Amino acid sequence: MSPATKKPARGSILRAACWTGAVAAVYPVFVLGFVYSQFFTAGLPGGRHGPADAYRHSLASAVVAYTLHPRCVDWVTAVMERDGRGSAARVMDAHNNRLGARIGAQADSWHTMRRGIADAVARGAINATSPEQITWLAPDAWQERLY
Repeated sequence: MSPATKKPARGSILRAACWTGAVAAVYPVFVLGFVYSQFFTAGLPGGRHGPADAYRHSLASAVVAYTLHPRCVDWVTAVMERDGRGSAARVMDAHNNRLGARIGAQADSWHTMRRGIADAVARGAINATSPEQITWLAPDAWQERLY
């Protein structure tokens, strides 16, 4: 076997697999850590189903789209939110995930991404259907909790 076609040693394959696994494990911690650090300082009401929930979903999706790819947000939305089917809360979450992914994918900087989400939340409304507007449920559906 020539040096150009030499198979990698098992140890190097194992090391590469371990590094890949470590990065895959750390990435969600990075995204959630950043999102919750912003969530706690945003001072928005409606931790679940309200403006704070909409902010959290859209920001997390923007971060993933900015740092990886919007397709990753599509996959998570399909699995976690059943692609917006089943309840008003899932419709809301899927809508905000898509909006956040679009903002993150179009942002040319971290600051632009964060500003885009903040602006979208400021323009948000109850049961908004525009793809340019963040949405949340009516206040009687809000729950003051962290997720």
